[in-house]
Amino acid sequence: MAKGKNIEKLQITGISADGKSVGRKEGLVVFVRGGAPGDVVDVRITGKRKKFLEGVVVKMHQSSPDRVKPFCEHFGVCGGCKWQHINYDAQLRYKQNHVAENLKKLTDVPMPEVIPILGTEPTTYYRNKLEFTFSNRRWLTKEEIDSEEEFSRNALGFHIPKMFDKVLNIDHCHLQATPSNAIRLQLKAFAEREELPFYDLKSHQGFLRNLIIRTTSTGEVMVIVQFAEDDKKRILRTLTFLDDEFPEITSLNYVVNTKLNDTFYDLPVINYTGRTYIQEQMGNLTFRIGPKSFYQTNSKQAHELYNLALEFAGLQGDEVVYDLYTGTGTIANFVAADAKKVVGIESVPEAVEDAKINSSINQIDNTDFYAGDMKDLLTSDFIESNGSPDVVITDPPRAGMHKNVIKVLNELKAPKIVYVSCNPATQARDIQDLSVNYEVTKIQPVDMFPHTHHVECVVLLELSK
Repeated sequence: MAKGKNIEKLQITGISADGKSVGRKEGLVVFVRGGAPGDVVDVRITGKRKKFLEGVVVKMHQSSPDRVKPFCEHFGVCGGCKWQHINYDAQLRYKQNHVAENLKKLTDVPMPEVIPILGTEPTTYYRNKLEFTFSNRRWLTKEEIDSEEEFSRNALGFHIPKMFDKVLNIDHCHLQATPSNAIRLQLKAFAEREELPFYDLKSHQGFLRNLIIRTTSTGEVMVIVQFAEDDKKRILRTLTFLDDEFPEITSLNYVVNTKLNDTFYDLPVINYTGRTYIQEQMGNLTFRIGPKSFYQTNSKQAHELYNLALEFAGLQGDEVVYDLYTGTGTIANFVAADAKKVVGIESVPEAVEDAKINSSINQIDNTDFYAGDMKDLLTSDFIESNGSPDVVITDPPRAGMHKNVIKVLNELKAPKIVYVSCNPATQARDIQDLSVNYEVTKIQPVDMFPHTHHVECVVLLELSK
């Protein structure tokens, strides 16, 4: 089957781990963008590999009963919210199956029945952080390409998937609540009025580069603008506009980034007005969030996730808890009231300083935080000094835990490990490696990101008897 050809009446039978719908033709798997299990569709082939094909729906013969009308005008072009054409109950079902299948296929460890997935509400405007790109190479529709009219090529929005130099201009984004859309749209309009150059992602020229908006459930707003040139007059003009137009911004900051990438974690963030941080409330705790701080992007569901981790830990008040990959100490501080002592370990020194501040502002005095590589920190001297853990809570990045960290955990033999993961595949791999000493006793998926294929999973491992 050649690229550009059509497959007629392909039946969509499932969804892959990366969120594409799946059908089969002549012994080949066909990954289809825009399909839903239960569809019967004609598919145009857009890519061919040795063992699979890739395609896009061009004609619908039979619609899946799980199909709904997408709520966003940018659906199908924007890279976000790729499952909004599937009803939410079905999304949860597919995510539950995805977790169960990964744990079954990628391990030979006996597994208990997966507890029903914990859904989230609301399913729109749930993110507390969005990042937008300025570009002078706006994504054009076919009508615009064919048109002879002149129009602006500037954009402030999201990258088109697999096209690093093309940015989709977003009219309204359903991911982040007010005032996110207004800030983005009015900043773009101001920049065009003032003829401020939007960044060229190929030549790396231009002035306006990146916009980050962070919000909290308590109504605080942080804005970070990245400028590609240290033009103090134009920087001042831009920030003055934002400060005057949006008094609700509680922390206005900027970065001068002349590098070839948008990462600013190695660059100074300059506070223009307001505090250098915003504060989020979770239960009776307050968490301080700086420009470089990690915080779960779905604040409401993060509270449910941490409640679940605390429930799985089953703390009685006399336990020593180790919180690995503690970040800014969110989980460590959340469980501290139910433990004798919590030891947080994190590789990023700045995050550890934030964790200490979060303990201080909440008057928590039974936490200790350490910065460094876990495999180097977790020595016999460290354990003798801090106490042997009764419970280990680990929430690693998508890549999972390093082999050496798993080796240390197998040697520590804490009675319980609560493993929080955003990647069921790497979680399954790590569970397999821990199975020499541990058995899985509880599994519960948690949906943090509606209308995407992403899913969190909390697993309780207990020392084998």
